Amino acid sequence: MTFATVIVAAGSSVRAGPGLPKPWRTLAGRSVLRWSVEAFAKAGAAEIVVVVAEGRQADASEVLAGLPGWRAVAGGATRAESVRAGLAALTGLDDRAVMVHDAARPFVTGAHIERLLAALDGADGAIPALPVADTLKRGGDSVSETVSRDGLWRAQTPQAFRLGAPTAAYAAWTGGEPTDDAAVIEAAGGRVALAAGDPMLMKLTYPEDFEMAERLAGQARIVRIGQGVDAHRWGPGEAVWLCGVRIDHDQTLVGHSDADAGLHAITDALLGAIGEGDIGEHFPPSDPQWKGAASDRFLAHAAGLVAARGGRILNVDVTLVCERPKIRPHRDAMRARLAEILDLPIDRVSVKATTTEGMGFTGRQEGLLAQAVASVETPA
Repeated sequence: MTFATVIVAAGSSVRAGPGLPKPWRTLAGRSVLRWSVEAFAKAGAAEIVVVVAEGRQADASEVLAGLPGWRAVAGGATRAESVRAGLAALTGLDDRAVMVHDAARPFVTGAHIERLLAALDGADGAIPALPVADTLKRGGDSVSETVSRDGLWRAQTPQAFRLGAPTAAYAAWTGGEPTDDAAVIEAAGGRVALAAGDPMLMKLTYPEDFEMAERLAGQARIVRIGQGVDAHRWGPGEAVWLCGVRIDHDQTLVGHSDADAGLHAITDALLGAIGEGDIGEHFPPSDPQWKGAASDRFLAHAAGLVAARGGRILNVDVTLVCERPKIRPHRDAMRARLAEILDLPIDRVSVKATTTEGMGFTGRQEGLLAQAVASVETPA
């Protein structure tokens, strides 16, 4: 069934404690908002409208870079106003299925979406819900009543509707601020079906929720290892670029770009970790635009591809194999430059050097070899 999605990410997140609003915080290396948008895009949403606070559209473009089929609109002062803004931004017929989802529930999956679409058949709306398992008490400082939990459910999102139903129901709504969209449908006399909920559809509300979510997110992520190797021959020159640092030398490395073998090897390691080929596929040496190019552009591109997949770089380790120049005096500067390019703490960047004791092409000082390893954490 074709469906559209409205993801609400315009709240101020007061209860979540100090820091950024919830959608813009990081969860296992990617923004909370990105988790939901990725899930709906993967599930085949024909249209995704992300509702953000006024002035946050540029932030959305940054954290959702590389994801297809979404656009951002400004929300209102309340959640209901933001939902209405998102619904109004959708295109298509009134009988089209639409999901309304809170960005603060990052663990939505295709299975949740499929269950809701099935439950929507013959109903005006469908919500995921869990039966209340805890004993319920009413009171202030002390208990005044034990409340029966029979027939009580915990409503979650996403919630599914026919596009025309919530649009008309919100237009007729005269109550206060509704706690969810299904309440508006119910008030208009609509039938809302219950679908099986999931404890994983937890809502990030309080500071401690983020710690739990980090543990849960770690179960759905894997670590990938990539390796890169690069070599360049020596030629006439007065300086060489290695790991982003210019070193005065009586020779230079020969290549189409600046021939920074260290950066090339790390770039290939990152590309290998995410299965994106090698540096030559992304920056062909036959392309004149890369002649003499600074290789930090190549490395930043590879890092961007990792981020676009919802991944994060854990560490990089590069070994330079050469007789000259001496690497130790420049190692700290190299680590600092790599950390800057990759936005990593410096203790996650390693630069080492060795010789081959006069053996082979590096021992004969015909060229320099770089070997790199990178570890990357990505969604499973």
